[in-house]
Amino acid sequence: MSDAHVIDGKAFAAGLRERIADAVPAFAAATGRVPGLAVVLVGDDPASAVYVGSKGKATVAAGMASFEHRLPVTATQAEVESLLATLNADEAVDGILLQLPLPGHLDEQAAVATIDPDKDVDGLTPVSAGRLALGIPGMVPCTPYGCLLLLEDRLGDLSGKDAVVIGRSILVGKPMAALLLGANATVTMAHSRTKNLAEIVRRADIVVAAVGRAEMVKGDWIKPGAVVVDVGINRLAPAAGEAKGRLVGDVDYASVLPLASAITPVPGGVGPMTIACLLRNTLVAAHRRAGLADPEGF
Repeated sequence: MSDAHVIDGKAFAAGLRERIADAVPAFAAATGRVPGLAVVLVGDDPASAVYVGSKGKATVAAGMASFEHRLPVTATQAEVESLLATLNADEAVDGILLQLPLPGHLDEQAAVATIDPDKDVDGLTPVSAGRLALGIPGMVPCTPYGCLLLLEDRLGDLSGKDAVVIGRSILVGKPMAALLLGANATVTMAHSRTKNLAEIVRRADIVVAAVGRAEMVKGDWIKPGAVVVDVGINRLAPAAGEAKGRLVGDVDYASVLPLASAITPVPGGVGPMTIACLLRNTLVAAHRRAGLADPEGF
């Protein structure tokens, strides 16, 4: 039996969502309205529809206004960007989330860039990325911010910690590295083509795996006592007798568990933090748009 501490992202996210809901009435008292989040779904992708539904429910549960906009799979680039421009101008909307991926005929980067950076609660516009890189207050991508909160909850001050981020996506890897640098960690960015990857990971106090390869990070890659955050979510091929394959992360959980001082499971680790941090970003964006100080504790 390992004494490694499993990080319960579901419980942490529930606590964060509760604190966000507790902060909404004060904002409403100061402004006469509640924060508003608009989610745009283009097409009928089943997984995206489920995500949009869960985000809407969480928004309402936090006492915020939820605005859901659905466009057909045949929507043009101009139609998508026109809707986003309308939401930019809507004073009831503090946060705009364009559900990705978009249908293949649409230009995702151009559509995302249409979003007002001050309402960019996904933290994906070029302006948001630039603000993060420069250390200027702005909207931060939800998943890496959730990872940072879990790390700070586990380790406290991250100053001087040796962190390795495996993965270089704009969704997780690059913003995760920027956030860790902002927290004064010493950061190495690695990826699937990094030479001697296991050796690089083995020296890290913090490992964030976001490379999209099932169970790639093995136990013999991990320094004893390291904290491991697994962002990956991959479905394995079904084993004999299984209707569908297991969900696993980018970390080989069974072999890493005995070595890590703390580790996020898949599912139930990083995943629940994403929606919680989306609500957090909406609350912060609402305060900034209203000319109020950022809410305390977020």
